Amino acid sequence: MSNPVYARVRQNPKFHELVKKRSRLALGLSAIVLVSYYTFMMVVAFAPQVLRAPLSEESALSVGFPIGAAIIVVSWLLTGVYSHFANGEFETLNDEITRETLQ
Repeated sequence: MSNPVYARVRQNPKFHELVKKRSRLALGLSAIVLVSYYTFMMVVAFAPQVLRAPLSEESALSVGFPIGAAIIVVSWLLTGVYSHFANGEFETLNDEITRETLQ
C-alpha cells in the first residue's frame, strides 16, 4: 500500500467526492431495503393478522403476499438505481481520477 500511485489517488479531491457520493447512495438504498424488510418481518412476528387479511372478500390472496412481492421488486429496482449511478456518474469520476493519477 506504500505505492505512490495510491497516495496520489487518495489525495485527489475527486476521489473523496466519489467515495462520499457512493457511500451516501449505498447507505441510503441499503437503509430503504433493510427498513422495509425488517418492518415486514416485525409485522409478521407481532401482528400477523394484518397480513393474513384477504385482499377482498372473495380473494384467496392475503394482504401479505403483494406486500412481500413489492419488497422484492423494490429491492431489484434499487439495485438498478445503484447500477445506473455506478455506470454513469461514478464511472465518469473514476475515469477522471485514473487519468489524473496516471499523468
